Amino acid sequence: MEYIQSFLATPVWQDKTVGDFLSVDFLASFFGSVLAAIAILIIGWTVAAWFGSRVRKIGTAQKHLDDTLFNFLGSIVRYIILGFTILIVLNTFGVQTTSVVAAVGAAGLAIGLALQGTLSNVAAGVMLIMFRPLKIGDFVSVAGKMGTVKDVTLNYTELADVGNVQIIIPNSKVWGDVIDNYSVYPTRRAEWTFGVGYGANLKQAEDVIRDTILSDARAHSEPAPFVQVNALNESSVDFLVRVWCDSGDLFQFQADMKRQVKEALDVAGVEIPFPTRTIVQAAV
Repeated sequence: MEYIQSFLATPVWQDKTVGDFLSVDFLASFFGSVLAAIAILIIGWTVAAWFGSRVRKIGTAQKHLDDTLFNFLGSIVRYIILGFTILIVLNTFGVQTTSVVAAVGAAGLAIGLALQGTLSNVAAGVMLIMFRPLKIGDFVSVAGKMGTVKDVTLNYTELADVGNVQIIIPNSKVWGDVIDNYSVYPTRRAEWTFGVGYGANLKQAEDVIRDTILSDARAHSEPAPFVQVNALNESSVDFLVRVWCDSGDLFQFQADMKRQVKEALDVAGVEIPFPTRTIVQAAV
């Protein structure tokens, strides 16, 4: 009995003994705090998810607003609410949150020095989201990769290339490199080079090329199309052709016209040259 009494009288923390921690009042208070903390965490997590979702939906509900920006703002709101939730939970257990914030700040400084590369990606992600040189759905070329933007997070930018392969690019490379955005402007200029033989009627060839391309509904008459002889090669006279079209039509328009112009030149009897080679066998 004396051993038990001595054990219960053993000081543990802040003048409290083992017996104090095993008392009914302490256990009731402790488990009450645990239950309150669990309830606060559940409520805080639910509220954070709801507010984050609501902010993201603002971007999707309004077509003139940028989804990327509101996805970022939704994540920020969610993390802020979760941060306050953790502080409230610590207060429930009697922890002085002022000292916790100071400790987190010091730890954040140390972690920031150790993770400079990661933080540079975060800083670049903030710049990308604020200035929006690209956004979800844009077709871009950046850091030597080309594809459709699927997501812009604080750490990386996700593209899907023309073969629908996922490409992950760190934001520091995206922000620090040249970005070719093919989706910003509504129109783009298609360009071809068509070669005809030296014996061909150049005026006839020019008319066939011009009429074939401009008869397609995707071709724009303004700005004025450009169809002129551009080069005199060894076996061909080359026409350089430039015609404007809607940005979304460019790739298929260019592909279709290559075949249609070739077939139209054949029907008109315009010679299309191809490389030839004469082999002379020396006498033995």
